[in-house]
Amino acid sequence: MNFLITGGCGYIGTEITKHLLSNSHKVTVIDNLWFGNNHKKHKNLKIIKEDMRNFDKINIKNIHTIIHLANIANDPSVELNPTLSWEVNVLASKIIAEHAIKNRVKKIIFFSSGSVYGVKKEKKVTEDLKLNPISVYNKTKMIAERIFLSYKNQIDIKCLRPATVSGFSHRLRLDLTVNKLTFDAFYKKKIFVDGGKQVRPNIQIQDILRIIDHFCLSKIFFKHNIYNIGFENLSILQIAKKIKKKIGAKIIINKSRDIRSYRQDSSRLLKTGFKPKYNVDYAIEQLSNYFKKTQKKKFGINNFNLKKMTKLKIN
Repeated sequence: MNFLITGGCGYIGTEITKHLLSNSHKVTVIDNLWFGNNHKKHKNLKIIKEDMRNFDKINIKNIHTIIHLANIANDPSVELNPTLSWEVNVLASKIIAEHAIKNRVKKIIFFSSGSVYGVKKEKKVTEDLKLNPISVYNKTKMIAERIFLSYKNQIDIKCLRPATVSGFSHRLRLDLTVNKLTFDAFYKKKIFVDGGKQVRPNIQIQDILRIIDHFCLSKIFFKHNIYNIGFENLSILQIAKKIKKKIGAKIIINKSRDIRSYRQDSSRLLKTGFKPKYNVDYAIEQLSNYFKKTQKKKFGINNFNLKKMTKLKIN
């Protein structure tokens, strides 16, 4: 099958690309390469350096499925240049959808965000609840969803709302909750927790690969267009305690005004037959083992989105 992955050199995209190539699929990656390229040459891989706002200039004939990941990711990075974020995260969505329809692409898998719900009192945050995004980043994701869904009668659209992702990637991010706290515990022997009561839903990156297979390669009929993909609702302090148990670092709790507390219920996805196989404990174990093997490795700004975006000063 022919796949096109936007953001295929990013944290999630890198692993999805490698996964699909390992299963003999053809993959075209569209990425601006702000964070480099961690792919080796492969006969079934084509990498195109391009801005998502120019997506309609790309030849996508014979592409079966587009997996759309490219975006200005996370709240702090978006705040650096909100206008750029609206253009890349939202306006490009319309360009992608229309170019895909024009070229008879069969399916678009759009990675939205579980944060579009905002802060909810309900313990079961399902896809039926009203969206109440509290940041510009959350809002761009919500509007992008609406743009894609406006084309659902012309192309198969699936909007996935992932929880906070954790675990190893060849383009490793160390600014995501589990990854950051595990990194600090291993290298600094301290786990810095701001507040701690805030809840984060979680998903391990290898389960995302399995979800891609579930939506793209199975013969299951999916009657909905929107699916939550997150399975463990844990407070940041609970995550820190898991890491402490594994690595033995000291937990330091600081005061915080951060009210962002998210939950997710993924019963809709589970009813389609998908069962999560990995969890936060697995991610901590995986990252800890990686750090042990690469203790001399120097991590830089490519591992931290905000630091790299600040240096790039992209318009």
